Amino acid sequence: MKKLQRSAMLIPIVALFIISCQNNIKKADLIVYGGTIFTIDSSFSKVEAMAVKDGKILAVGATKDIMSKYKTENKLDLRGKYVYPGFIDAHCHFVGYGRSLQWADLVGTKSFEEVVKVLKKHQKEFPHEWVLGRGWDQNDWQDKHFPDRRLLDKAFPDQPVLIIRVDGHGAVANRKALEIAGITSLTAVSGGDIRKENGRITGVLIDNAIDLVRRYVPEPGRDETIQSLLTAEKNCFAVGLTTVSDAGLGYETLKLIDSLQQNNKLKIQMYAMLSPSEENLSGFMTKGIYRTDKLHICSIKLFADGALGSRGACLFKPYTDDPGNRGFLVTTPEHLTAICKRAYEAGYQINTHCIGDSANHLILNIYASFLKGNNDRRWRIEHAQVVAPGDFHMFGDFSIIPSVQTTHATSDMYWAEDRLGAERIKGAYAYHDLMEQNGWIPNGSDFPVEDINPLLGFYAGIFRQDTSGYPPEGFQTENALTREEALRAMTIWAAKADFEEDLKGSLESGKQADFVILDENLMEIPKEIIPRIRVQATYIQGEKVFPE
Repeated sequence: MKKLQRSAMLIPIVALFIISCQNNIKKADLIVYGGTIFTIDSSFSKVEAMAVKDGKILAVGATKDIMSKYKTENKLDLRGKYVYPGFIDAHCHFVGYGRSLQWADLVGTKSFEEVVKVLKKHQKEFPHEWVLGRGWDQNDWQDKHFPDRRLLDKAFPDQPVLIIRVDGHGAVANRKALEIAGITSLTAVSGGDIRKENGRITGVLIDNAIDLVRRYVPEPGRDETIQSLLTAEKNCFAVGLTTVSDAGLGYETLKLIDSLQQNNKLKIQMYAMLSPSEENLSGFMTKGIYRTDKLHICSIKLFADGALGSRGACLFKPYTDDPGNRGFLVTTPEHLTAICKRAYEAGYQINTHCIGDSANHLILNIYASFLKGNNDRRWRIEHAQVVAPGDFHMFGDFSIIPSVQTTHATSDMYWAEDRLGAERIKGAYAYHDLMEQNGWIPNGSDFPVEDINPLLGFYAGIFRQDTSGYPPEGFQTENALTREEALRAMTIWAAKADFEEDLKGSLESGKQADFVILDENLMEIPKEIIPRIRVQATYIQGEKVFPE
């Protein structure tokens, strides 16, 4: 009888305990479980489950713990798959990529004759006032000299043609385009080159010379621009990109992007570097940092020199394969210094394109004159491609961030030593040496110069080979990154380069639920499989954006 009485007394206590436990269970919008989640936290820890609410991570941990503390009707069973923080491209040209998708794709062409064939086919299928294309690279041709416009003149006698080299720092224009631009053999340009042979204009334009023609190319309309942005976004989501750092945008473009994001028509997140126009500086920089839940503006993009492939990179000594040519600066040191001063006073970040050792030396010293020593300004050198041995320490001494693109090494390795010579090449594409200066390094792709797939950058950074496994021993493997470093470079370190490590780059409580699902473990998978991996799903702030 007493036992029954005690049992009866325990029932309400147990009921109260159960009710109390239920009251302590919090609601979530999504619980992800049943796989391996790489958090990319400071310990590089792995967990089984993650709870999400209002676009942010409530908690990560063991499945039983997450399930006992959170409830939801929306559960995602990974079924053994792998989750990573959303991939971040630390340096790309998202807007330019979207526009170029409407042009003739010249990547992989093996001769200038093939370039012309592709242009004809594209123009027939997509007629346009100007014939535009992008992606040719004379280094891929049997004849590695710059092309001549003669074939373009013959194929398109009455239509202007402008085709951009793969790196964006060289172009070929036909006779009609040159006439429209008013370019003659007497035309001069600072920070660029109009190539001539025996006094005749070949049509090849380098760096600032391209703008003499490009300014006459009709700007796409609003609807066409929006469509190009949406197409670019779709392609980015398909490869796991959740944030893109666009290196150099204009005022009106940014206003359009902001409007589309605010109306939830454009969902990709963007860290935007301002082109240094007065409209941008007065419209954005003088008003302070601009930040929404998808757009972040607090930096300026500058150019010091051109590119190595088109021999416009500014070097201390002449090109090994072009004696007498040291390349050139595309912006005067005085102007670079003046913009840096204004940015420093406004609390803005400066990100400068530097390829050659002379250009890197110049910008490192300009930065140092403002930064003085250790700091958290995170001023960046974009590419940091060829650095003199005596200049590496300056990255660490002045907390200057080398923002690199690992696929540049594997794209350029076939001819880079021809340009630089056996000794100077040792200071090129030196990603491990650069990483050691500050203990971290962000990685991007520079797309559309390279492919948009961040896993190709992951692969190139680790193995220093092309996707066919060449060279078998790897290219300058002393500067390879580890798998963990390469993954951090496209997640948490890329976020840090954008001043966004408080929001993204790792899967931790309080951060955005930006994540990617893959079938494969990037830390263990055989290298030859990495370039073939396909993203299974992409989420931004808890919302599934791929597949639709």
